[in-house]
Amino acid sequence: MNQDVKESFGSPGGSLAAKVRTLAPSMTRSMQRVAEAVAHDPAGCAALTVTGLAELTGTSEATVVRTARLLGYPGYRDLRLALAGFAAQQQSGRAPAITTDIAVDDPIADVVAKLAYEEQQTLADTAAGLDTVQLDAAVGALAAARRTDVYGIGASGLVAQDLTQKLLRIGLIAHAHSDPHLAVTNAVQLRAGDVAIAITHSGSTGDVIEPLRVAFEHGATTVAVTGRPNSPVTQYADHVLTTSTSRETELRPAAMSSRTSQLLVVDCLFVGVAQRTYESAAPALAASYEALAHRHRSAPR
Repeated sequence: MNQDVKESFGSPGGSLAAKVRTLAPSMTRSMQRVAEAVAHDPAGCAALTVTGLAELTGTSEATVVRTARLLGYPGYRDLRLALAGFAAQQQSGRAPAITTDIAVDDPIADVVAKLAYEEQQTLADTAAGLDTVQLDAAVGALAAARRTDVYGIGASGLVAQDLTQKLLRIGLIAHAHSDPHLAVTNAVQLRAGDVAIAITHSGSTGDVIEPLRVAFEHGATTVAVTGRPNSPVTQYADHVLTTSTSRETELRPAAMSSRTSQLLVVDCLFVGVAQRTYESAAPALAASYEALAHRHRSAPR
């Protein structure tokens, strides 16, 4: 996506820009041009007819309409009204765009500033695009689950371990699986009342999709945490939680850009479950804290 699509954190049109970034991978190049245009200049595009926007972006009227529908609007007229609303809410001043490309000779202070900005943007995009109805349903399933299996490979496997560790701390039975063979053999044992969660940024990691499919076919409630809402993993998911699709660079690969948003979703799941199970979660947290407290005390002299 064009860097110009990025808007200042918390700006009125931020939710639209976040949606554009999330859905960009599922768009054609021509649809991306339309999406970039409306996210970058909602006021200017709101003043254009469907023909005018098609001419501005070098696309067709049909492409403009398809883009509007993919962004969640019934048609271009509805998108245009929304753009006018965004434009009316915009403040008179806009923060200057921050370039987040990291060069090999950047001072470390610049690296810190750029990464901090990019991660802030990733968190904002994920929060803006997260379907809270789906999230609430996933939380309910986890809170009532007999057991939870979480699948993830590579960096997503670390996020899977983070979630299971959190669930264990509040007294729930949870297992993280990064070995695809063990994941499938465990998934076979799942049934109604259990939960299986697949964490995959691309949504097309076979070693994660396969155990989720097995869990789904055996009646478990399934959840996909992915940056691609229309990816293969979602066909076996009862609930889909979409993470931000951050821009990759040579020095910030997908494993880094996806991890931040995945961890936010994991934290939302955990806090939601802790709220639902507070009467048992609070004592379990206290017990686990006490069991580990001696490891954090200074050794006697």
